[in-house]
Amino acid sequence: MADPCWNTRSPFTRYPIDRVSLFHQLDLFRGALRSAHASSGTNSSTSTDRAEEELDVDGRRIPVIYVRSPRARCYRLTLRPDGSARCTIPVRGSQSGARQFVERCRPWIARRLRSPGGATQPPAAAWQPGSEIWWRGERTRISIEGIPPQVRLGNDSLGMPPTTGEEFEKVLRARMLALSRIELPARLLELALPLGFRPERVSIRNQRSRWGSCSRRGTISLNWRLIQTPVFVRDYILLHELAHLRHLNHSNRFWKEVRRICPDYERAELWIRQLGREVL
Repeated sequence: MADPCWNTRSPFTRYPIDRVSLFHQLDLFRGALRSAHASSGTNSSTSTDRAEEELDVDGRRIPVIYVRSPRARCYRLTLRPDGSARCTIPVRGSQSGARQFVERCRPWIARRLRSPGGATQPPAAAWQPGSEIWWRGERTRISIEGIPPQVRLGNDSLGMPPTTGEEFEKVLRARMLALSRIELPARLLELALPLGFRPERVSIRNQRSRWGSCSRRGTISLNWRLIQTPVFVRDYILLHELAHLRHLNHSNRFWKEVRRICPDYERAELWIRQLGREVL
């Protein structure tokens, strides 16, 4: 089963036309499981190389940005909120190969543009008291309660006084990140030990497009926003990453392991496809 997990699949090529080598680290990106590789030590190219052009898709001109990355091991195409497309060129790829890859992805871009909301979303409103955000799997209104006043989300007091203006969201996100650094590693180990998994290290990060990742050295990185998702989604992603400790790929054996340790994983995939974008 190839790339079944996330809500917006962005194309990538496992066997690029420039014979780019395969990869050894799996990243969970928004919308799909994608593959990447930690830096190979090669410094012949930089991630700042880029060129722009336009692609005509169903009469719409889509700006295409080409970005060369020394860590990438496959061509990858994503649609960005501003309506442009971003093509990542792997370390051994070429500009001409990237253009051919983008051309092959034209039908995928057209489907995305025809989908509800198209390739773009309106910018999210800033978090303020009274705003409704995802918190522990439910749409929850941010409130100010107590004496002295404290910020609350559902049954949780965030332990922070209310602030004003742009600082409010910044401080609230920082508090949620701090909570996730307490809760997520503890939950990961709670799931891992009875199943015989031994992650070398757990880190909580502020990824903008990944739910989590597992490195070849056994380091599991988790997105702090998992604290906003339902318990069954959070646990599925944690178990998914633990399964990568045994199978650092998306082979049939990997998915057999996922089904063994998380029989209800398809329910979590459905939530991510339908609602995950509201969190990430």
